[in-house]
Amino acid sequence: MPTIMSQFLDKPVFRLVGEIATGRGVRAFVIGGYVRDCLLGRSCTDIDIVVEGSGIDFAKEVGEKCGKQVAYFPSFGTAMLKYHGDEIEFVGARRESYRRDSRKPIVENGTLEDDQLRRDFTINALALSLMPDNFGELVDPFGGVRDLAAGIIRTPLDPDTTYSDDPLRMLRAIRFAAKLSTPEMEFKIVPESMASMRRLSDRLGILSVERIAEELCKMLATPRPSMAFRLMDEAGLLVHILPELSALKGVETVDGRGHKDNFAHTLAVLDNVASVSDFLPLRWAALLHDVGKAVCKRYDPATGWTFHGHDVIGSKMVPAIFNRLRLSQEDMKYVRKLVWLHMRPISLVDDEVTDSAVRRLLFDAGDEIDGLMLLCNADITSKNPAKVARIKSNFELVKQKMAVVEEKDRIRNFKNPISGEYVMEVYGIPPCQEIGLLKELVKEAILDGVIGNNFEEADAFMRAHASDFGLHEK
Repeated sequence: MPTIMSQFLDKPVFRLVGEIATGRGVRAFVIGGYVRDCLLGRSCTDIDIVVEGSGIDFAKEVGEKCGKQVAYFPSFGTAMLKYHGDEIEFVGARRESYRRDSRKPIVENGTLEDDQLRRDFTINALALSLMPDNFGELVDPFGGVRDLAAGIIRTPLDPDTTYSDDPLRMLRAIRFAAKLSTPEMEFKIVPESMASMRRLSDRLGILSVERIAEELCKMLATPRPSMAFRLMDEAGLLVHILPELSALKGVETVDGRGHKDNFAHTLAVLDNVASVSDFLPLRWAALLHDVGKAVCKRYDPATGWTFHGHDVIGSKMVPAIFNRLRLSQEDMKYVRKLVWLHMRPISLVDDEVTDSAVRRLLFDAGDEIDGLMLLCNADITSKNPAKVARIKSNFELVKQKMAVVEEKDRIRNFKNPISGEYVMEVYGIPPCQEIGLLKELVKEAILDGVIGNNFEEADAFMRAHASDFGLHEK
């Protein structure tokens, strides 16, 4: 007996599609992620419908019948319309073949069976008929329902064929494993697929950096992103994409003294951040916060392993990584700043927390201070509960001190009360180096707490010290 799952097809558009398909003498199916997510009990508003013949012509008729505007993408053979909050994409069933040097397929018209064969994973090849005579009938030629129940990511074809044809599927396999995993069930990539990825990892070279970056961002957006990056490492892909992160792996021992595994620590920090924030640039900052450690790792017989300056070095590495992946420059500036500053709040924990140190942190961090504090709190990953409790307790004191200083001194979005124009007016001088030096002196006095952050005190301080720079009132 065929399996009927019409309970997942209660949207009016499904019946409409079936009626139009019948009138055209073709078959239509909902396929892929929508079916998968329904079986997992997850909501899904992205609906893929595959039809025999032209998906674009079919979508045009659907749009006319339901009064919705259709967006056409002829180069991809697809069309999309929005209906009752859903995004519905139509594509003609097709058969694909590939050239060795490209992931762009050679496309021919095909059947549903051909279309399912070209799908990346068995759990994404599930289809439900939209035809009136067998509405809701499941078409599952590769055991996708079984794999879904078992938490398995598996390719319909031999994985070497699937991944060689389109290497992006290797990254998608990892992303789906991380995305679909829950505390109750962790999705696993079958061993033969992992072995295939290791064999074919150099095939990533035919992918555009934009598609790789898109997958990385989707991995970072998953509930437990560490899983994706650990799998990428196990599959031999990470070194091709983020060699700077791969370089953090392992523990080196000299004279019986070893350091912590900075890769494992990084992934722990990433998950800590992910548990409190969905903000993608902050997750990138967590992933890259210690990226400079591999460069500056040193062994000192007296003190052991050191990573002095890894915050500064790491911040200088961030632009090159973002440029290589063609990621947002605005996000890059945010990540670079957090990598540069991520040691500062923790250092205040161990020292006496002075108003001056807090002012300088607030000044340097600016609007990014809240994200920085989340990152620094996530960076506390010691296995010693007593040490963690002590650091977190002191960290709370730092946060309280910051709130008091910020309220009093308004440093977060600091603007020097003394402008260059004002200096030129008071001393009757044209633009010159001395103006910048005088303004810097005023700024430092405010940050050191010598004067308050207001025009009156700043003006008096400026006039008292202007002669040190050879400036005299006109």
